This record gives sequence, C-alpha cells and structure tokens, in this order.
Amino acid sequence: MNKRDVVFPPGRQALYEKNRYSPAVRSNGFLFVSGQVGSREDGSPVPDLAAQVRRAFENLNAILAAAGGTFADAVDVTVFMVDPESKFETIWNVVSEYWGEAPYPNVTAVGVTWLYGFQFEIKVIAKVPDAA
Repeated sequence: MNKRDVVFPPGRQALYEKNRYSPAVRSNGFLFVSGQVGSREDGSPVPDLAAQVRRAFENLNAILAAAGGTFADAVDVTVFMVDPESKFETIWNVVSEYWGEAPYPNVTAVGVTWLYGFQFEIKVIAKVPDAA
C-alpha cells in the first residue's frame, strides 16, 4: 500500500490526530478534503449559524491553501445541513460569499439529522498541483 500524501493546515494537526483522520489526502493531482465544520481551534462549534458556515469555509480554505490551491480549484462539493428546510437560506447566503464566479463546481446538498453538534459541513474534491 502506498503511503498517503496527507495535507495538514497550519495549527490544527493535534485536533486531527486526536480524532484519527486526515484533513485531506492528495492523489494523482486531486485533493480529497474531509468534511469541514465551523469549529474553533479546540474543536468546539461556533454557536451562530452564519458564523459557523464562515468558519467552515475558513477551515476548508486553510487546507486548500496548504495544498497550493484555493476554492476556485474545487471540482466536486458536498454540503451537509441539519434541518435544511429552516436553515438553507441562511447557509446559502453565506456560501455565496465564498463561491466565487461561474462556472461553479458541481454540488450535492444533503439534509442530515446529526453533525456532532454542528449545523453545517462541507467537503470537496479539488484539482491542485502535485506535491513537489
């Protein structure tokens, strides 16, 4: 088995090691980013929904930057929302701040009942430069 090419954002490696998963794995020019939530440095949720979505994007963008990319490199996006019927409009208004201009990545939105105390999660597959 090949060793995984793991990408860590600055300052959060201990949190990922504690929870036993990689924030992102680079493979064949693609970056597979684990779901990112609006967590503070200690892993706890940001309480306000809009602020939680912004923090999730900030966490995501830190991983993309660590791999030499940006959200513009996202090809496939999956978002998870608790109670999307009541929260979709708030979430999607914030998402538009980070989405950029068309053409947009493809997206799948999934309503869920539980996200470990969070209300929103985003995961992406991005096309980024290969590691040197």
